[in-house]
Amino acid sequence: MDEADGGAVDGAEPADRADDLALLLRAATDAAALALDFFDRGGVARWDKSPGNPVSAADLACDAQLKAELQGARPDYGWLSEETADDAARLACRRVWVVDPIDGTRDFIRGRTGWAVSVALVEDGVVVLGCLAAPARGQVFVAGRGSGAMLNGTPLTVSGRTDPSGARLPVEAVNLTARFWPEPWDAVAVERPNSLALRIAHVASGFADGWIEGRTIAEWDVAAAALILTEAGGTITDGAGELLRFNQPVPDVRGIVAATPALHAELARRLEGGLRALRGTRRATP
Repeated sequence: MDEADGGAVDGAEPADRADDLALLLRAATDAAALALDFFDRGGVARWDKSPGNPVSAADLACDAQLKAELQGARPDYGWLSEETADDAARLACRRVWVVDPIDGTRDFIRGRTGWAVSVALVEDGVVVLGCLAAPARGQVFVAGRGSGAMLNGTPLTVSGRTDPSGARLPVEAVNLTARFWPEPWDAVAVERPNSLALRIAHVASGFADGWIEGRTIAEWDVAAAALILTEAGGTITDGAGELLRFNQPVPDVRGIVAATPALHAELARRLEGGLRALRGTRRATP
């Protein structure tokens, strides 16, 4: 079987996509159960990997369990995780697991529910399977490329909002009135979980209409959620409007614009204007 037919690069027959999905779901929900046990007991050990960048014993335990389950079953698939030292060997792999064992660690260690286990399978730079398991909320989001997205077994569809007036965004309300915006926002702030993936899932579920982020963020923060959103009918790009590619040598995404299709261009325009104004403000500051 050649690559065009979905075969493995080395000529070995790949696992059936349905088998990969079953494996991904099992591993994600197993890790979610482990994380929830830590969460319910409280008092988990935590420290900073770098200033303002927390990690906990639960993150590492979930990472180890996910790697054992996923790579144990698919040793020829690459691995990219927030909590594992990056290995350039992944770049030679056609298929790569992209994992954030606990996305939203700040909410996790504070006893808040805005965190999730995020697992995606990337093939040739494109996400083909994704799962977000948010056990403290009783939510499991799952998507397969070309087969739609679901939340707890119910199909997901974005809101379809076309008018930016009154658009719901998972942001802090104060951010909508920040002085650097060139024009005022006529938008509504809705719940903003610490998990970036859950913010995107809010758009996929229709709870929100869009979300923007100007910072550079990691692939593992958005891989699974990006597929869930697009399979729910939404649009997601980087801050420059480019489609997302994964398993890159530097696994970063420069900004995010996620929205219902009709709002995407307007949100991208506002993000670009805000970033330009913010850069000008910083240059002018002595």
